[in-house]
Order: sequence, then structure tokens, then C-alpha cells
Amino acid sequence: MRDIRPFIRPGDTADSAAGHDALVLVRLANLSGLRRLLGLARTNLLTHELAERVVAALPDATVSTAARDLIEARLTLDGSATIGMLIERVRLACHLPARDDDPAIDVRIGAAFRLPGDELALLEAAEASLAGASAAHIEQSPTIADDLPGAIAGNELLLHYQPKLHLRRQEIVSVEALVRWRHPRHGLIPPSEFIPAAETSHAIEALTLWTLRQVVTDQRVLARHGRMFPMFVNITGSLLSNAGFIDEVAALVTNSGARLGIEITETSVIREPDVAIRHLQQLAAIGVSIAIDDYGAGLSSLAYLKQLPASELKIDKLFVTQLSSSHRDPLIVRSTIDLAHALEMEVVAEGVETPAALALLSVMGCDMAQGFLISRPLALEALLTFLREDKHRELVRRARTPAEQLIAVRSRA
Repeated sequence: MRDIRPFIRPGDTADSAAGHDALVLVRLANLSGLRRLLGLARTNLLTHELAERVVAALPDATVSTAARDLIEARLTLDGSATIGMLIERVRLACHLPARDDDPAIDVRIGAAFRLPGDELALLEAAEASLAGASAAHIEQSPTIADDLPGAIAGNELLLHYQPKLHLRRQEIVSVEALVRWRHPRHGLIPPSEFIPAAETSHAIEALTLWTLRQVVTDQRVLARHGRMFPMFVNITGSLLSNAGFIDEVAALVTNSGARLGIEITETSVIREPDVAIRHLQQLAAIGVSIAIDDYGAGLSSLAYLKQLPASELKIDKLFVTQLSSSHRDPLIVRSTIDLAHALEMEVVAEGVETPAALALLSVMGCDMAQGFLISRPLALEALLTFLREDKHRELVRRARTPAEQLIAVRSRA
């Protein structure tokens, strides 16, 4: 774990707190980033484990999950306890063991005490304490931006690749490149933290060019092992209107002969549509595959969709994760698949985490699937092992059996 930040309101460590009601708040501050990296099921388990650790640290407290990212612990202080002691117990308990390839877990802790009966004041004081912990984090966040140029120039960045499985062909047809930063002090920092820092510090161009060049290098390694398919890189909106950047990408593709793809969001195109579309057409003309990412999560515009030289449409995992339990999401997904096919695009479903979702997507005619059911993002050597083992074929075969299809059809109905 990289970061646990406690914050105690002034005066809350007083020895006179005995008999007061205490409220400790524990927030998993980077929940959205963790869900994207780890998947919904594993992130939920992480929140559950945090709650269990708070219970172990404060056995006399009533512990509850107030929100997906927030745990509450309520108790009455005895004669020997102080808020400071409670904070320290929770802080130590929340150091979850992490593997080297796990993302950083950012936990914030706030606490307060009040006389019994003043519930609203207690809650407001604890929330203010938690906000103070967040402010402490924000004050230190510019160090990430300051360290980023050195990380790009040095050897701190690495790429993981998440496979895209073609459902009809039962094979891996491409991968998405995802950047990781192994910081010498903070550990593994997830993209959800350093990509915004790169954009605000104007380091995003250097970061993306580093990624593209590393992808070209890694693709040559894959080719030597008999594996050659497009490798996709995410491109932010600010770079789509940058003519110098587009020229560098075009030169890299032309000189290397690499099979590259880029993933963009519709909102990034909408910023400067004429320039962005012209640049995308320039890249498509030299063989760069264009994928529209997170479709349905933002401002989806048919006016721009029909103008983009895209060959691939990625349905946001927001709709895929609820596919077998929602009545509306299957309708949205099916209509999106039909629309994309009418526009001569293939469809990728992101966030596929269950066999039921895979079966339903197969019945709907979805072309490709990406998600933790198929594989988590892998380092290059692990990707080669994954491709050699060829386990994904059995995964698709099971999803296409008559029994699974029947389950999928009933779920859609």
C-alpha cells in the first residue's frame, strides 16, 4: 500500500474524551481507478477486507459500509482511549499486503468525537476530518507531476497488455497497451493518478510517444514468437489536435511497419472535431486502426460517429457488468452492436467478468470481448505465456454451448 493519510481535528486527541461518542471514517479514495484496473468483483473484495480490518482494529466499534468507498466505525471512548489512538490502530490495520503488480491503494482516515446525543455534529466533524485528510493528499500531489518527466526518461514506466478475444474466431486478435509507473518511493501508481498529472503538466505528449515506441519494440518481440496483431494505445483529446504529434506517430508507423491502433473517446473528438477528424483520417490512411473507447459513457453523438474513420467500437463496461441482471442494459448493448455493424465497425465489449455476460454477448453478435474473465492486463512475458496456453478457446466454446445460449436468451428476455 502506497498511501494512508490520517487526519485528526484539533483537540480530538484530548484525554478528556472518555464517555464521548466517536466516529471514524475510512475512505478508499481511488476506488474508481481500482475498479478499472482490478475489476468490480476484486475491488468489492478489497473494500470488504478493509472493513474486516477496521473491525479487528476496533473490536468494540459498530462497523458498517456507508458507501462503496466509505467505511464507518462508531464507538464510545473509554477512560484510556483517545481519538489519536483509534486513528493509529486503524492506520496500521489498513496496510493491506500487495503484490508487486498490484496498483497503489489510497486510504484516507478521518475521526472526531462529541458528547452523546449530538449525532449530526459528530457526523459533520468526522466528515470535515476526512476532508482534511483529502486536502493533505492534494497538497502533495504535484510531486507526481514533478517526477513524471524523470520517469519517462528513466526506467520507471512499464506496459501491460490486456487481450481482446474474438468470439467467432476464438482467438486473440489484438491487445490494449496500459501504462504502469513503478515509482521509487510510492510504489506502483495507477494511470488514474498519473495520466491527469501528465495532462496538466504537459507531459502527456512525451508519455504517449514513449508508450508508442515501447509498443513497437514489444510487437517485434511478439513477432519473433509468431504472434502478430494490432496493439492499441489510448490517445487523449489534446493530442488529437496536435499536428506535430500526429506527424511523429505517422513517421513511427511508416518507418517501423508496426501494426498500431489508437483508442479515442468521442468527447476527445468533440473538442476540436474538424482538426481531430482530419488527423484521424491521416492516421487511418497509413493503416492505423481507430477504436472508439467507452462508447455510451459520455456524450455519444451520431453526428460525429458516422464521420470517424473507426473500425472498432468499444461498449463501456458500465453496460456490460450489469448485462445479466438488468432489463435495459441488454437492449442498449444489442442496439449498439447493430448500429456499429451497420456502420461497418466491429464491436468490443469491455469489462467482461462473468461467463453469463460472455454467453449473452456471443448470442447478441458481439465481435470481441475484453475483461478479467479473459485476462487481466499482462506484462509482455506473461502475455506470451497466455498466448501459448491458448485457454481462451475453451472459454468461448463453453459460452457457445446450447445450454449457455439458452441461459443468455432468457437473461435478455
